[in-house]
Amino acid sequence: MATPLSDTPLSPLKTVAVIGLGTMGTGIAEVLARAGRDVIGIDISEAATTQAVATLEASTARAVRREHMSEQERTDALARFRTFTDLAAAAEADLVIEVTPESYDIKQQVFRALDTIVRPETILATGTNALSVTRLAADSAHPERVLGLHFFNPAPAMKLVEVVSSVLTAPGAVTAVTDLAIELGKEPVAVGDRPGFVADGLLFGYLNQAAAMYEAKYASREDIDAAMKLGCGLPMGPLALLDLIGVDTARTVLEAMYSASHDRLHAPAPILKQLSEAGLTGRKSGRGFYSYEAPGSDSVVRDALTPLDGAVLAAGRTIRSVGVAGSGTMASGIAEVFAKAGYEVVLAARTEEKAQTAKARIGKSLSRSVDKGRMTAEAAARTLELITPTGSYDDFAEVDLALEAVAEDLEIKQQLFATFDKVCKPGAILATTTSSLPVVACARATSRPQDVIGMHFFNPAPAMKLVEVVRTVLTADDVHATVREVCAKIRKHPVDCGDRAGFIVNALLFPYLNNAIKMVQEHYASLDDIDAAMKLGGGYPMGPFELLDVVGLDVSLAIEKVLHREFRDPGLAPAPLLEHLVAAGCLGRKTGRGFREYARR
Repeated sequence: MATPLSDTPLSPLKTVAVIGLGTMGTGIAEVLARAGRDVIGIDISEAATTQAVATLEASTARAVRREHMSEQERTDALARFRTFTDLAAAAEADLVIEVTPESYDIKQQVFRALDTIVRPETILATGTNALSVTRLAADSAHPERVLGLHFFNPAPAMKLVEVVSSVLTAPGAVTAVTDLAIELGKEPVAVGDRPGFVADGLLFGYLNQAAAMYEAKYASREDIDAAMKLGCGLPMGPLALLDLIGVDTARTVLEAMYSASHDRLHAPAPILKQLSEAGLTGRKSGRGFYSYEAPGSDSVVRDALTPLDGAVLAAGRTIRSVGVAGSGTMASGIAEVFAKAGYEVVLAARTEEKAQTAKARIGKSLSRSVDKGRMTAEAAARTLELITPTGSYDDFAEVDLALEAVAEDLEIKQQLFATFDKVCKPGAILATTTSSLPVVACARATSRPQDVIGMHFFNPAPAMKLVEVVRTVLTADDVHATVREVCAKIRKHPVDCGDRAGFIVNALLFPYLNNAIKMVQEHYASLDDIDAAMKLGGGYPMGPFELLDVVGLDVSLAIEKVLHREFRDPGLAPAPLLEHLVAAGCLGRKTGRGFREYARR
C-alpha cells in the first residue's frame, strides 16, 4: 500500500502533464516550460497539439524580440514541451493539470483513466472554475491527491492562481502546488471548494447583473461597458468581458454557482441562455453581445445595435452660465470642471464664507495642475476668475444650468429644488448629482419637472471622465440633448440611464462589494486574499475592501439599503458584517478604521 501523501515529503514537481490544449491549457504549458519544467501536453485532437506547438513557438519568438528571454532560453523551453494524443503519456508526470471542457462526465473520465496510469503519489489538479473539486476527488482512487489549480486567462500574463482544497485533499499536495506556483512567478491564493472560488465567484455575479441590465433595455451595451471602465477603472466592460470569456462558459459557471448558493443574483440571465443556444457565444463565434470581424477576432464591427456617431438626439438649449450649489469636494470639483471649459460659474453655498472656502479649494487644485504642467498659470487664473462665490441662491437667477451637489438627503435636495424653481429663469435646466436617490422626486418638488435631469459625476470630478445622465419619465428631449452636449464640451463621457436606484455603476458595483463582505463573513477567504484575487485575477485597480474603506462604510451601507429597498432581492440585503462595522463607528479611512486599520493623519 502506498504511503499517505500527507506524510510523504514531496519531491519537486519537475515533470507536469497538461491535459487539454485549448487556449488555457496551452498558456499553462508555456508558463511551465519557460520556468524550466518538462511539460507533457495531451489532447485527443492532433490539430490541437499542432496548434499548441505553433502558439508556443510564436509567443516565445515574441518574447525574444521583446528581450524577455534569450534565443537559447527559447530553444530550451520549446525542447521541454512534448505533445501526445494518448493519456498514457502522463505516466511519468509528478503533477497532472487537466483543463478539459467544464463537464463532470469529461473530467471524471479523465480522472478515472489517470488512476490506472500515474504513480500513486502523482498530484492530480483540475483547472475547473465552476465544478466541485470535492465531487471530482471523490470519484478518484486517491482523493487525497486531487485539488484545484485555477489559472486565469491569459495564463502567461495573469499573476493569480487559486489553489483549491477539498475536505479530502492532503496538506502535502497543497504545499507542493503552492510552492510550484510561487516558483512560476505566480501569486497563489488558498481557497475552499465552492463554485467560482474567490475571483470568479465575485466576478460572475457582477457579469450576470450586467447582462440582466442590458436585457432589461435599461442601458445600451456601449454605455454599460463605458460606465464600468470609466467609473471603476476596469480594464474591460462587463459585456465585452462576457464575449471574451465565452457566453456559454459564463452560463455554465453561473449555473454551478446558483445550484450551490440559490442566490438569485447567480441565476443566469435569460439572455445568456438565448445567446448560447443560438451559437452566439462571443468572440470565439464572431458574435455575442457585440459583433466581431471574424470568429476569434477581437475587432468589434458595426452592427444594427451600434449607435450612430454624432447622431443629434434633439435641438438643445443654449448654456453659457452654470450655477453649482454646495461647498464640498464634489461641488468644488464640478465648478472647476465647468470653469475650465469656459463657462461662467456661480458657486453658491449656505454662507458666503463656505463659498469662498470652496473657491480657495479650486484655486489650490488649479495650482497643482500648473505645477504638473497640465495648464499654464494664465489659464489657471482665467479659470478662477470665471467662478463667482456667493452665499445666496438668488444669484442663480440668470444661470442656464443649475446643478446641486449637496448632502445625499432627499428632503434637503427637494427643498433646494423648490428654491431653484423660485429663483431660476424659465428654460433653465435643473440638475441633481445624486448617486442613489430618485431624480423624479427632485423634479416633483418643482413646477417644471420637464426641465429636471440627473448628472451623476464621479469623485474626483476633475479627473473622472464619466457622467451618468439620468432622465426621468418627465424629462424633456431637449433637456437630455443639452446635457449630453454639455458633457462633450466639459470633456466628459456621458452614458444614458433611467431613473432607478444605483443607475449603472453603483447598481453593478455595490452588490459585488456586498458579496465580497459575505465571503469574509462566512470565513471563506481573508480580506487580503480577496483583494489580491480581484486585482490579480480580475485586473481591478483596487480590491473590494480597499475600495470600501475609501468610499466609506456608512456611504456603502446607505447605497446597499437603497438598492435592496428598490429591487426587493434578498441577495442585495446588506451583509450583517457591514452593518456591525458601521454601528461600531468603523467607517473606513476617514475614521482610521474600517475593514483595516489606518494610521491617523
